[in-house]
Amino acid sequence: MQVFAIRPEPGLSSTIAAGAARDLPIAGYPLSAVGPSGWTLPDLKAIDALLVGSANAIRFGGEKLESLLHLPVLAVGEATANAARDAGFSVARIGTGGLQPLIDELGPTYHNLLRLAGEDHVPIELPDKMNLITRVIYRVQNIYISEDFAERLSNGGVVLLHSAGAAAHFASECDRLGLERGRIGLAAIGPRVLGMVGGGWRDARAAASPSDAELLALVQDMCQ
Repeated sequence: MQVFAIRPEPGLSSTIAAGAARDLPIAGYPLSAVGPSGWTLPDLKAIDALLVGSANAIRFGGEKLESLLHLPVLAVGEATANAARDAGFSVARIGTGGLQPLIDELGPTYHNLLRLAGEDHVPIELPDKMNLITRVIYRVQNIYISEDFAERLSNGGVVLLHSAGAAAHFASECDRLGLERGRIGLAAIGPRVLGMVGGGWRDARAAASPSDAELLALVQDMCQ
């Protein structure tokens, strides 16, 4: 069964390589592109940590990130943590199930966070006595499904979904083109992502935890 990845670069190449290491061929058809949005630094005097929900916030932060290198990073996952380390940051915490659980587990250590986020970011509930300043670092531009990709999807396969925005866009594109949902399987990196696509798919499952390793393990199971 053909497996498709639709995430933007550089994550797309990373996922394809990880699939190849598992003897799982993946065809890449990126349905979005990421670019900088332009942002301004807030007053940093009271900030005691950075909350980073995507490696894209590091990739597209630009020269202003140099002013933040003294602040510890609270990263949503390993990929984001690695991007932060590569940029010269010290990583204090790494989440395993999204930003909200990471916030819930912080305790009283941090009081004023600077969130580096994308234009479409998940709302967060803060505990008492915690403040959050958000700066939008990057934005995602959706791309239409090409004729070649549509033809391949019409023959069936499994599509990897790495974000809620990508999931909603993919489902919308399938409906726009009249592609039969019942021929397409979906493997999502988490339940929230899966919740964006609606029903009617041949198969639709979420990974046990939000990582490429778990997602690819799920896909291998779906392809058996």
